[in-house]
Amino acid sequence: GRYINKAIKKNGKKGLGHSVGEMKATGRYTHRDKSILAACARLGVPATVHVAMGTDILHIHPSMDGAATGEASLIDFRIFASVVASMQDGAYLNIGSAVILPEVFLKALTLARNLGHKVEDFTTVNMDFIQHYRPLTNVVRRPTQGGTGAGYRLTGHHEIMLPLLYATIIEGLD
Repeated sequence: GRYINKAIKKNGKKGLGHSVGEMKATGRYTHRDKSILAACARLGVPATVHVAMGTDILHIHPSMDGAATGEASLIDFRIFASVVASMQDGAYLNIGSAVILPEVFLKALTLARNLGHKVEDFTTVNMDFIQHYRPLTNVVRRPTQGGTGAGYRLTGHHEIMLPLLYATIIEGLD
């Protein structure tokens, strides 16, 4: 908790995902070469973290700064919304989030469309080992209704489904 909250306070103006990723990429951490956030920070790829206050053990740590965390997460929402705004003919995968990310995605998509961005003809996928109402509605159905793309549900364990999806994509590229 101390390290992550310190990273947020130090670099939160770059977003929560970037600040924690940069900390992992430049620090002396075991397995930092396997960190998605660290890889994104090194490569300049957007990685966003969307905080719901009070839902994480970090929020009860004495070094927690609600203002810094909230601002960093808001910056990440704006980064995420800008990526969603450019998603025409792209794809969005919701992997294992039953509540927060389906809501964030739908709000970002609504914001992008309300600002006049053409975000249609894209694919959404919800992957989880149990299908829930919110991702089915906010990821698979609503965003693609009216002929603006296609939504899919893939049910199974991530350790099986993700390698299969990867192999399918690679095979399709060949």
